[in-house]
Amino acid sequence: MADSTKISTYRGKRYGNLCLVTVDDSPLDRRLDIVAVPLADFEWGYNGAGPARLSFAILAHYFRDDGKAIEAYRTFCDLVVSEFREDDWSITTKTISGYFQSTVEVTMTLSELLERARALRE
Repeated sequence: MADSTKISTYRGKRYGNLCLVTVDDSPLDRRLDIVAVPLADFEWGYNGAGPARLSFAILAHYFRDDGKAIEAYRTFCDLVVSEFREDDWSITTKTISGYFQSTVEVTMTLSELLERARALRE
């Protein structure tokens, strides 16, 4: 996780077709060296390759751990980055920390989850 003594701020701004993202006023690294995540320009406001790349880049910086970022970026994209609706947005490491403290990842398929729920009712 990012240094807990310093709160960083991630900001996005759209200029026409160009999306710029910074962390503490410096460009956020797109981390194109990681090919397990769709290669795309940063985007937000929907689910797709651009928001996925942005989600991964934010979390790679936040966690300082590519493995954790790869595990979490899809959920972060679905629940956070896809919901950025404006041309300008910002999110802090404090907000991201709160998000991860309030979510639970289920490491099973939907079918497995439903099967377990049925078994509990019997």
